[in-house]
Amino acid sequence: MLYHLFDFLERQYQFPGASLFQFLSFRAALATLTGLIIGSVFGKSIISLLQRKQIGEQIRDLGLEGQTQKAGTPTMGGLIIIGATLIPVLLFTNLTNVYIQLLILTTVWMGSIGFIDDYIKKFKNDKKGLKGTFKVIGQVGLGVIVGAVLYFHPQVTLRQEAEGVSLRESVEVKSVQTNLPFFKNNELDYADFLTFFSADLEPYAWVVFILVVIFIITAVSNGANLTDGIDGLAAGSSVIIVLTLMLMAWVSGNVLFADYLNIFYLPRVGEVVVFSGAFIGGLIGFLWYNAYPAQVFMGDTGSLTIGGLIAVIALIVRKELLIPILCGVFLAESVSVIMQVGYFKFTKKKFGEGRRIFLMAPLHHHYQKKGYHESKIVIRFLIVGILLAVVSVVTLKVR
Repeated sequence: MLYHLFDFLERQYQFPGASLFQFLSFRAALATLTGLIIGSVFGKSIISLLQRKQIGEQIRDLGLEGQTQKAGTPTMGGLIIIGATLIPVLLFTNLTNVYIQLLILTTVWMGSIGFIDDYIKKFKNDKKGLKGTFKVIGQVGLGVIVGAVLYFHPQVTLRQEAEGVSLRESVEVKSVQTNLPFFKNNELDYADFLTFFSADLEPYAWVVFILVVIFIITAVSNGANLTDGIDGLAAGSSVIIVLTLMLMAWVSGNVLFADYLNIFYLPRVGEVVVFSGAFIGGLIGFLWYNAYPAQVFMGDTGSLTIGGLIAVIALIVRKELLIPILCGVFLAESVSVIMQVGYFKFTKKKFGEGRRIFLMAPLHHHYQKKGYHESKIVIRFLIVGILLAVVSVVTLKVR
């Protein structure tokens, strides 16, 4: 809102200082600080409200050290992240930008699914929460909308350097091409999956693209949900991931850096930098209360929202194929659960007794069972996350 106000004042009245709002760096800094202040200052009030409503976490006895002390800790703290993200976004971004509209929709959509799940658990006394089928339907529905907009919307374009024409002089084109890390040309067109069989199938590339979007949103949101098991792990890992995606949005939205790095120049994607700044501020503000010992848990309200936003931001900046590296912590947590469940079922069918690969899944619980303190586990996971983020950034130039 302030962006549009100061844009009007600048164009109509040459209002002193109004031109500052045209700079991404200025608005991103304001969004980050505002999100951080809202999360850290008003977070305490939200925690107190959750305590008054007796929205406390019900802890199952899994034999983990320090587990029983967490009983009664307020959950649904994802509301802090959502509020601290959306308010700066509404104030400092260009709300006519298609990417901002998609990200706001994702925040509200995934936040609503998570909120309903938490509400059923706490107020309906149903530990299972929202049925898995409805969660998947919600994730698939969002995937269809995001995929269709990114594929068909006229403002979702890219510029490529053509022979004899510089990147700055090239024209915008509609394309579902994405960045392919570590390869020389660094490009992949989803249409190639169909044209490999027949050139006549190219008009149906949108089907492949939307299926990929659905898979990515579902996988990342569930990965973030599984990672949210010990104090500060999901929020801390997400700060690292979003900061990396923020950098990639900045270079992809700047014609000079895109030209130098020989990557796609994505017009209008610069606004994602401002959104990412607000998101980071909200995450850090929440982490102030979620760090060990946690005063609040994010619940599915926060974890599903975080995963959905990370997935959509990666898709917007065309770095979705980097997700297995950048979101390696989420991937490890998800794979550990899949391996544990799969191996247990296989051995039970074959030997009549289920066996386990890990002491407990997800992976962070395995290390808790081995006697590591959860603070040490979080710090080491975050170190791994930083290393993976560095590798992800390196892929911009190394191929």
